[in-house]
Amino acid sequence: MVEIILSNWLIILSVIFILIILIKFARGNKKDYKDLMKEGAIIVDVRTEDEYKAGHIQNSINVPLKDLTYRISEFDKKDNIVTVCAVGIRAESAKKYFESKGYNVANAGRWSNLKDYT
Repeated sequence: MVEIILSNWLIILSVIFILIILIKFARGNKKDYKDLMKEGAIIVDVRTEDEYKAGHIQNSINVPLKDLTYRISEFDKKDNIVTVCAVGIRAESAKKYFESKGYNVANAGRWSNLKDYT
C-alpha cells in the first residue's frame, strides 16, 4: 500500500488539489452574490448554449465563457453582475475577467444556487 502511494503521490496530490478547488468554487462567494442579488444583479450564465437550454435561471443572460471577451461590452460597469455555470469554475473565470475590466461582480457557483432568488 505504501509503495502504491509513493509511486502515485503526484496523482494523489493532484486529485486532492482539484477536489479542494471544485468544493471552493461550487460554493461560490455566497455573501457577495447574495448581497448583489438583493440589489437586482444581472445573472450571467457562462455555460454553453446547450447547457443553458437544458435548464437555467429565469431572466439570466447566456454568454458562453468562450464568447465573453467580445460580448463584455453588452454590460454596463454600473450594473452588479453575478456569474453562474454548472459547477462554478467557469463562473469564477468569468468573474475574474469581469473584474479585470472594472465590473462589480460575484461568482455564485452553480446556477441552481440562485433558484431561491428568482
